[in-house]
Amino acid sequence: MMRLADAFAAAGSDARAALIGYLPAGFPDRETAHELVRAMVRGGVGIVEVGMPYSDPVMDGPAIQRASDVSLAAGTTLADAIDVVRTAAQEGAAACLMSYWNPIARYGLERFCQDFAAAGGTAVITPDLSPEEAGDWVRLTDAHGISRVFLIAPSSTDARLALVAGACNGFVYAASMMGVTGNDAVIGDVARQLVSRARAVTSLPVAVGLGIRSADQVRSVAQFADGVIVGSAFVRAVEESTSPAAAVAAVEALARELATGTARGSVPAPVEGGMQ
Repeated sequence: MMRLADAFAAAGSDARAALIGYLPAGFPDRETAHELVRAMVRGGVGIVEVGMPYSDPVMDGPAIQRASDVSLAAGTTLADAIDVVRTAAQEGAAACLMSYWNPIARYGLERFCQDFAAAGGTAVITPDLSPEEAGDWVRLTDAHGISRVFLIAPSSTDARLALVAGACNGFVYAASMMGVTGNDAVIGDVARQLVSRARAVTSLPVAVGLGIRSADQVRSVAQFADGVIVGSAFVRAVEESTSPAAAVAAVEALARELATGTARGSVPAPVEGGMQ
């Protein structure tokens, strides 16, 4: 099982940022979701972020919402998502889960931590759980060796940023902009400044997400962040494919293309487009 710290260390030793790829479990169907994870890893994704589809998301943009609707309509459960995490771990990636809090609470915290750890999961991203309400979560994830990831945003005050970063023990998820995933934006100073502010209060890796979907955007962010998170671009690659086999090929090709941007070095001019 690849741990988060090892994945970030391996990327750093190669003078590159870690490529983190997101796709919802159960999309476009249960079987293909596993094949897509395998394709991501073959293409160069070192950290896989499996999404638990949710009916009332707070940060998912239209593409991820559409994918989640497809998955939920097919009856995808948190147990199914954990099973995709298992596949990611078996493929040699650091396997993470992103889930809103309600599915985890309904599953049962103790049971979830046991099953997630047994599947080889390394970290859980909880976008709507605040550190102030995470006492039981902190205790149980510590007990089961699961890393926690909370989110910071450009609007976070310095005090809030320090509190959130202090509750993390995996990496800090820096939202590159205000809003939802997949929005169009110009990647530049906002994300860079947020990473700089985070580094002032934590030694953990800082990964940037929300709308990154091209190799040039990955290259821009890789110059100042430890990890680059891509989600909506993978979803769109699946949506635009004519068959499950084509979707697998498209995801692997996109991962390879994005991976070319993770090396630290020359930086292109800022380009327009969305982040996760």
